[in-house]
Amino acid sequence: MKQAISVLIVEDEYIVAMTMQSELADAGYDVVGLAATADRAVELAAGNRPDVILMDLRLKGTGDGVDAAFRIHDKGIKSAVIFVTGSAEPQSLARIAQDHPDGIVFKPTTMSDIDRAIRKALQH
Repeated sequence: MKQAISVLIVEDEYIVAMTMQSELADAGYDVVGLAATADRAVELAAGNRPDVILMDLRLKGTGDGVDAAFRIHDKGIKSAVIFVTGSAEPQSLARIAQDHPDGIVFKPTTMSDIDRAIRKALQH
């Protein structure tokens, strides 16, 4: 049996995070954790080494999703990072581009959008 793709969800809106977790689990993904802050995202990524990180740009606490992604990569964690954001503003997209993400999905999103982004990111 093929091992499920492991996913870390980094999202500061609890309802959104829980919905994503449920939909990903229903689709056969292994959700290894939920984080609402950059610090927690780095901690969970280091502890779980997920295949994919779904990263919101705006997070609670200090630091945003790009800060978290840089810190995760600085630790040598090779997880694919897909930004899931509600902002298409040029300054937000420029900030995201600094990390050279494996994908960007814009909110509101569907499970098929996320699934497609995950599969594309893992092809690299």
